[in-house]
Amino acid sequence: MLKIALITNFNITEKANAAMQVAAHLLREDCEILIAAFNREKLTRIHKHREEFRYLPMEMVYAEADIIIVMGGDGSILEAARRASQRGTPILGINMGRLGYMAELEMSELSMLSRLFTGDYHVEKRSMLRVELYSGNELKSFSYALNEAVISNGSVARIIDLEMRENGHPVATYRADGLIIATPTGSTAYSMSAGGSIVDPSVPCVCVTPICPHSFGARPLIFSDRSVLEVRNVCVREKMLYLTVDGKINFEFYRNQTVRITKSDVETGLIRFKQNTFYKKLCQKMKETHF
Repeated sequence: MLKIALITNFNITEKANAAMQVAAHLLREDCEILIAAFNREKLTRIHKHREEFRYLPMEMVYAEADIIIVMGGDGSILEAARRASQRGTPILGINMGRLGYMAELEMSELSMLSRLFTGDYHVEKRSMLRVELYSGNELKSFSYALNEAVISNGSVARIIDLEMRENGHPVATYRADGLIIATPTGSTAYSMSAGGSIVDPSVPCVCVTPICPHSFGARPLIFSDRSVLEVRNVCVREKMLYLTVDGKINFEFYRNQTVRITKSDVETGLIRFKQNTFYKKLCQKMKETHF
């Protein structure tokens, strides 16, 4: 029996209703549906509770699930990836956001869910970054990123100064509004908006893109994913900057501290039913974007 976790924001009626549609398709097969326990009261109140659901603490949902189904946008998938990647659990994204680059299905395609039970799908591996924050030689904190790590001045648009090294060798000193260090998956997110290169997710690399650089010589760079990248805060005017991972996790980044970025030893697995190439999907999504 497959154990399938349903992850969405059940406080939004549209998403709660969508989750029930997904559940109805899944329960035609031999499976157990896992839902985070804090959603039980909400689902009971709106009469969406079903006896077939099993409610568990969030950590247990990820620990027990064979497959994670995420209903939302790319941000929801990014958040699920940090948890699921630690256990190697594959994610199936159902798009309820705007672009949904990483999602595989739209709500009109739920009939494909039956293929989860026949094994008629493949799991696409996406590389992740290990992002470490050091004060001297002391590791202060770390996180995993599926999209990117961003160093900036937070909500204040002010120039900052950063030094970057690759494998211990100087690369550049940036005067810019910030710096984005992205995976190939993240190349179509914030990095692309800042003028960075679009990279096929299968390419083993790391993308570095300055945000509004104050130098004509500061250009996006692409490094091997075997590189050890280090970015030091050398900003004199600002005592503290911010390190943001996948737009969700924030760390305070003080003067003379260093962010070290390497390829992670864990990956995100995305369930794929279709044979769409990356660039075909990219073109399709860009045509759907309204400006």
